[in-house]
Amino acid sequence: MNSVYIKNLIVIVSLLLLNACSEDFLEIPVQGAATAESDPALAEKLVTGVYNSLISGDAFGNGDAHGIAFISLTNIISDDADKGSTPNDQIGIIGELDNFTHTPTNVFVGSIWKGHYNAISRCNQALKALETASVDDTKKQQFIGEVRFIRGYYYFNLVRWFGGVPAVLRVPESAADANSDDAFRTRASSEEIYNIIINDLQYAVDHLPLRNATQKGRINKGTAEGMLAKVYMYRKDWQKVFDLSSEVVNSGQFALLNDYAKIWRFEGNNSVESMFEIQTGTFNNTDFGVRGYCVWQGPRVGGKGGWTDLGFGFCTPSGNLVQSYDPADTRRLSTVIEIDNSETHKGTILYDGYRIPSKDSIENLYYNYKAYHSELRKGEPYLGNRDNKQKNIQILRYADILLMQAEAANELGQPDIAISNLNMLRARAGLAPVSIAGGTALRETIWNERRFELAMEHDRFFDIVRQGRAAEIMNAVGKHFVKGKHELLPIPALQIELSGGRMEQNPGY
Repeated sequence: MNSVYIKNLIVIVSLLLLNACSEDFLEIPVQGAATAESDPALAEKLVTGVYNSLISGDAFGNGDAHGIAFISLTNIISDDADKGSTPNDQIGIIGELDNFTHTPTNVFVGSIWKGHYNAISRCNQALKALETASVDDTKKQQFIGEVRFIRGYYYFNLVRWFGGVPAVLRVPESAADANSDDAFRTRASSEEIYNIIINDLQYAVDHLPLRNATQKGRINKGTAEGMLAKVYMYRKDWQKVFDLSSEVVNSGQFALLNDYAKIWRFEGNNSVESMFEIQTGTFNNTDFGVRGYCVWQGPRVGGKGGWTDLGFGFCTPSGNLVQSYDPADTRRLSTVIEIDNSETHKGTILYDGYRIPSKDSIENLYYNYKAYHSELRKGEPYLGNRDNKQKNIQILRYADILLMQAEAANELGQPDIAISNLNMLRARAGLAPVSIAGGTALRETIWNERRFELAMEHDRFFDIVRQGRAAEIMNAVGKHFVKGKHELLPIPALQIELSGGRMEQNPGY
């Protein structure tokens, strides 16, 4: 076996692409295993390292977990958002995804794969080290539960994007070990990946304490129950969705925040509504945020200019989304920065007092308010680095639980619960209550409510695919979605090459 092949195998072996630069990479013992056994404090540091994988946003380098590739493959790819920026900016990467002309060589498709498997590698290394860590059993089980939750979450993203993917659940001992195990170079089925996700999340449910018994921002029992309910929603196991979401509701640990707008501001970080929130800055004891999350989406200078803009202008709320809101729905003003186009030059004043000029100085009409983080230092930390703004990102919140419980209740013939949940959310949004008998009409009302409650929160594309409506919805807004193909992303061409052709491509690519 020549050295070039071994190098390639090392990369594919964990599908981690962890900057392996020599044939000896896999022969290095797992870092931290021995010291975690002798020093209990290091066990928690390993877990912290897994949490920190969530802030990875290096889409053009080491891989993306929640940066611009994640934004592109969740929001921009959906009908809720457009590429934004100038017409030719990033047309070969983001524009392809926006219009469904992407191929297996798309940079962001490769980056999201790479970033997620890099993170899964951290999870596997931490789990291996925790096996012998010198901490009491309860604490060890909690640490393992947190790590397995995060690994399950990463695989949940991967299976929704790609379908079946390699099931990398351990750290290989050597190149020979990896070479003899097909799991590292072939795709497990979607069903097998879902079983892995369910097992990881169920372990977390069984071993994590309630929210009120954990440190702020840490994954807890309710977090795990909520995410597991979401997984079962994609499996259409409605009884389990209902049971798990009801456990969260009945726990009394979570509630709706009174002011919807505050959820995405610094003062709303880790609020009573938050269930799984990517921690940044003071909340994860660093001065870092998810690289580029705010600046990639910030309002961009255009036309006459004359101001210091806030970013590159990608991921702009679509006109279809903006125009679909009920005029009375207060959530629109908390979701969309609407640029003044009245020709009166009054501009747009944001919640912190920042003024954005009128359309003749702005590139696009709409921007993502949920991605905005103040630079005025008025109650929100800003260290002068736009690439690393300390912006927490909501991945799962209590409103989603209410919507999942509503959808499951309707499918199980309990429309009263579904309608009650809907009306709680609608009341907060300033909307009149609904009264629907149930069945198809109520199902579609719940789906519609999901769109506006969770707009620009990275769920829309996954939602319309699981609902079987993606082709109809995408093509209605002028995208080029091919049914039977674009429900999944292509397996990155590099990964197929590194597998020696053993990893099969998704249909149509």
